[in-house]
Amino acid sequence: MDYRRFGRTNLKLSVLSLGTMRALGSEETFCGTLSAGLALGINHIETAQGYGTSERWLGAFLKTVAVPDNLVITTKIPPQPDAATMAQRLEDSLERLGLEHIHCLALHGVNTADHLALVSDAGGCMAAVRRFQAEGRIGHVGFSSHGSREVIEGAIATDQFDFVNLHYYYFFQRHAPVLDLATDRDMGIFIISPGDKGGMLYTPPALLEQLCAPFTPLELTYGWLLADPRITTLSTGPAVPAELATLETLGDRTQPLTAAELAALERLSAQELAALGSDRCAQCYDCLPCPEAINIPEVLRLRNLAVAYDMQPFGTYRYRMFENAGHWFPGRKANRCTDCGDCLPRCPEQLDIPTLLRDAHDRLQGPARRRLWGD
Repeated sequence: MDYRRFGRTNLKLSVLSLGTMRALGSEETFCGTLSAGLALGINHIETAQGYGTSERWLGAFLKTVAVPDNLVITTKIPPQPDAATMAQRLEDSLERLGLEHIHCLALHGVNTADHLALVSDAGGCMAAVRRFQAEGRIGHVGFSSHGSREVIEGAIATDQFDFVNLHYYYFFQRHAPVLDLATDRDMGIFIISPGDKGGMLYTPPALLEQLCAPFTPLELTYGWLLADPRITTLSTGPAVPAELATLETLGDRTQPLTAAELAALERLSAQELAALGSDRCAQCYDCLPCPEAINIPEVLRLRNLAVAYDMQPFGTYRYRMFENAGHWFPGRKANRCTDCGDCLPRCPEQLDIPTLLRDAHDRLQGPARRRLWGD
């Protein structure tokens, strides 16, 4: 396992981190997954108040094992409206984890302009964070975001944070400029869930496997990310210990991309161009804002992936989150399009966006699901 400096925190983190959101089937599974991660040399465990029983189970686990000297614990708490509420939330995390000191705290889900205002106010929730830091009860402070690039850049510009938890993958490169901004401020960069949110790469479609061979899609995307020295660590987020077995050979893949890896990436690019042709959305975001609040670029990105690589299951998984996940996945579904045409003159690719939106909805919506509590 390789380790990298986590920006100005000066912590040395394993290039693979253990996220705990998915390992909540049972406490036995949770502990087994953590043990398997530590055995691989992972020294960074990430939890959150929003991850069900994760904090409490992690606290119990830490009491039963020989904790490595270099183990780093991060927990995440959403921005709170005032210092008193934030202080109580911090107390709650410390109690559940059974710790007197948490190495890293991330403000969880700085996703909107309102959230940005909360963390920009030095007298609000950040006042409690700074007090706990001064008391030695928490160490370094960062933030995670599922929001727009503009919100992320705004949070970095506050200079309140030592690290950022970022969505950035081969199949989603919108946030590439954020890496430069964070690096300029010597912030640690933690990539969120590249195996799952980066394309459900634990269970890739056959076409994607063929294009990436002789590498698995998971190996190729991990190698692509870790070849970038600006990135400190990737969240693995296994649901069961067995999912960590696929990562045993990935913890030292931090060298520049090989000729074989570059050739596989070139095949991916060529396939996208060939399969999509003139219908390819280049992800410029010039089509926004949409009067119907449709997240046009994200809808068309998911369509790109489904058409080019048969990543239909991933597209359906993400598309069904629209209108169901609030600020964690903003935007309305493509069938809300009214053919107003506002987006058409703004598109440099001259795409027939309304037609592509309807096609995306038909491809990705899938069959309606009967609600268990209704007719």
